[in-house]
Amino acid sequence: MATRSRSQLLLDLKSDAYDLLVIGGGATGAGIALDAASRGLHTALIEMGDFASGTSSKSTKLIHGGLRYLKQLDIGLVRETGTERAILHRLAPHLVIPEKMILPLIEGGTYGKWSTSFGLKVYDILAGVTGNDRRKMLSKNKTLELEPLINDEVLKGSGFYAEYRTDDARLTIEIIKTAAEYGATSLNYIKATDFGYDDAGKIIAVECMDMMTEEKFSLRPKSVVAAGGAWVDKLRKKDNSLKGKRLHHTKGVHIVVPKEKFPLNYTVYFDVPDGRMMFAIPRGRVTYIGTTDTTYKGDLGRIVATKEDAKYILSSTKSAFPSIDLTMDDVISNWAGIRPLIHEDGKSPSELSRKDEIFISDSGLIAIAGGKLTGYRKMAERVVDKVIKDIDSDVGRSIKSCQTKDIFLTENALKSDSEVKALIKDLEISIESLGLDTYFAWYLVTNYGAVAKSILNEIVNYKNSSEIALTRAELAYCLANEFVCTLSDFYVRRTGKLYFEIQNIELTKSYIIDDFTAHFGWSEKEKSKYVADFEREYKDATTYYDQEFA
Repeated sequence: MATRSRSQLLLDLKSDAYDLLVIGGGATGAGIALDAASRGLHTALIEMGDFASGTSSKSTKLIHGGLRYLKQLDIGLVRETGTERAILHRLAPHLVIPEKMILPLIEGGTYGKWSTSFGLKVYDILAGVTGNDRRKMLSKNKTLELEPLINDEVLKGSGFYAEYRTDDARLTIEIIKTAAEYGATSLNYIKATDFGYDDAGKIIAVECMDMMTEEKFSLRPKSVVAAGGAWVDKLRKKDNSLKGKRLHHTKGVHIVVPKEKFPLNYTVYFDVPDGRMMFAIPRGRVTYIGTTDTTYKGDLGRIVATKEDAKYILSSTKSAFPSIDLTMDDVISNWAGIRPLIHEDGKSPSELSRKDEIFISDSGLIAIAGGKLTGYRKMAERVVDKVIKDIDSDVGRSIKSCQTKDIFLTENALKSDSEVKALIKDLEISIESLGLDTYFAWYLVTNYGAVAKSILNEIVNYKNSSEIALTRAELAYCLANEFVCTLSDFYVRRTGKLYFEIQNIELTKSYIIDDFTAHFGWSEKEKSKYVADFEREYKDATTYYDQEFA
């Protein structure tokens, strides 16, 4: 079912009275909006950029339980995130996909044989892992049989266990769409510019600006939550409540290479020479590798990969996979993002806790920061519990307990791995009849779930080659259902093409620009602006700078 138009949503946002306004449209903010709306709170969400345009499109794209936290004896975090993996897989099996992982055991590595065996066993118990997903300890020969690219000179064996891969941005937009089904009004490109207060110093208004038109307006919700990720401290500072704990920004960079240049069979979680660990993850036609973990003090509005970042990842990869001789010329794309961690004196970026923290100011502003993508649902539950505690007597109606454990995250949700695989197989027949690679069946289903079939059926509306027609059909769906406003929204956050199918962009861009122009009635000036904005994002994803932007 198509969403309301942006103008309709904006009219609703400005005219309705809300119990809760969420500032920030990443996974955490989206999760809060869904949790609150499904409990019965009249909820709105605003995001100054596109949904998931910050950290929630720049992660390692894994829903994982955090094996490293077991090593740090953070049992509670392992148990919670392990449990959440299973819940999210059940709620969106096409987006949260089982992924077998190899943890190589090497001489002098982070994990020893017995500690790994015991740790993974405890990990399985805490996370409730069952059946074939339970961990196995493999010999050196068996490890190399599964993944022959691993450095055999230092390899002693491996742990073989299960995690889940996702597309963080698509997961976020599906949460936003599901929140809308429960009555939440969510709008991208709306910036919170200031707060208004009563005589007692309590927030009674949020001043806003529509970033598309520069129109200014005011909202007067009963409660306000700041879930702006890396920007949370800026909101706390605006509220004069930035006291005590604060954020520590660390930058994570991932690079993408063609699958034929790095033909992994499985995801590998490997040691690097400086004592950290890194992922190499096969995905469709590419393999991506990351991440860096360095303190970041640069421009939050333009986070880029440097030559130093790329060289670090390439040299780390070479140490673990010596037969793979990757160069900068092999790297086809990258993404760089910020982790909004909680600062702890004396700790390096890699040592900082990934736990979330909730801050409640004297003005009533509730802010949340830190945390992991895997834990967004529980983070949302904790925040909404506090919101309800504050405004329960003002709402005047019964508010439910948390419902999100049982709310499927997509339209006509697929219910299991077997349904996902069956739909992919079904679509492969249609895909082949169009002269397309069967890869596109996998791509469509793991992006859109059951909706993939209807998108494929729309190809007949376009008189182009099949891949161009398919991309235009995707855009038509996203324009009608997924709050798309710009080229970057489509090519980066809704489809991931900038990272995982970059060759598609040159093939389809002129048609996509024309379709955007026709849909929104862009003037030449507007078209030039949006094209330039996308070209900058494209440049940042394909360029390695000498230094970060100040």
